Amino acid sequence: MNKQKIYLSPPHLSGSELKYIKDAFASGWVAPVGQQIDFFEAELEKVLNHNLKVVALNSGTAAIHLALVMLGVKNGDSVIIQSNTHIASANPILYLGAKPIFVDSEKNTWNIDPELLETAIVTETKKGKKPKAIVVVHLYGMPAKMDEINAIAQKYNIPVVEDAAEALGSVYHEQMCGTLGDYGILSFNGNKIITTSGGGALVTKTKENKERAIFLATQARDDAPHYQHSQIGYNYRMSNIVAGIGRGQMEVLNDRVKARRANFDFYNKQLAGLDFTFLQEPENVFSNRWLTTILTDSFEIREKIRLTLDKENIESRPLWKPMHLQPVFEDEVVYTNGVSEDLFNRGLCLPSGSNLSQLDLNRIVKAIKQSLN
Repeated sequence: MNKQKIYLSPPHLSGSELKYIKDAFASGWVAPVGQQIDFFEAELEKVLNHNLKVVALNSGTAAIHLALVMLGVKNGDSVIIQSNTHIASANPILYLGAKPIFVDSEKNTWNIDPELLETAIVTETKKGKKPKAIVVVHLYGMPAKMDEINAIAQKYNIPVVEDAAEALGSVYHEQMCGTLGDYGILSFNGNKIITTSGGGALVTKTKENKERAIFLATQARDDAPHYQHSQIGYNYRMSNIVAGIGRGQMEVLNDRVKARRANFDFYNKQLAGLDFTFLQEPENVFSNRWLTTILTDSFEIREKIRLTLDKENIESRPLWKPMHLQPVFEDEVVYTNGVSEDLFNRGLCLPSGSNLSQLDLNRIVKAIKQSLN
């Protein structure tokens, strides 16, 4: 008999979602407008706890796109972005006809290297092309070095888009991730800490910015009795039904973070002393541990573990392939120090779902230990 599949990060429902979905149906607002959206946004604003405004959208990618639009990024501009990330962080730059400038990572958090970031800004500015924005990513829920990054951004007067798609519930120096940049990005994709089946949010600093984002996300329709449009808009607003799912998920956000951190603690304890290391939290940093990741001693060890897990019907995955190594970006500018390439070659994401059972965890650990014997 085949062993049951253990997935990397599957959806995990609370049981309350259907109540809010039924409320949406009962209201008749089966549309990208309605009370569930308003409530979901308010609940997110309360959790972020920094007097910010949230706009619920249909994806985190849409949120990045809108952030760049609102920052005035246009065709021919350049935007600095962390190379060590998922392609969804980078694609919106190309949507606008801008050019990505990829910057490599540092070893402590695996996120954008502040020193290399400043080098990129100075070098690109000398070329006559000062970057229009900086996109920073909190990889796997581990906060980037935001104090250093924001200081550099302020020094050169460049706004920061904080991609916290993987970091809802993570905290940097007592401040929630998603609130540390000029704009914040959240994702509720099916594999995230909480999910709306698909969805995201833009975090803004003012009511005016929120209203502007909603305007752009609803086709930028002018205030007129007929359909009139003076600028380009997008169909990016979250559905009222989907927001209902989000409300049910918000009830268990703290539980989901707690479960994922418990996964990390279990792996860290049970696998101590083997041929790999775990990414540790820097001082004054709290990671939601969206995914537990390991850095093995070699590509060969990484592959031995991955293939053994696969044989046991357990999903694992190499760390993100850096954007500057992706065929679609092969001609773009990159400032590299080799860190993200090394992480890609030696790193592995372990199953990290908040619904992993103790039997699942024991099975995963047993398979890893067997692969190294």
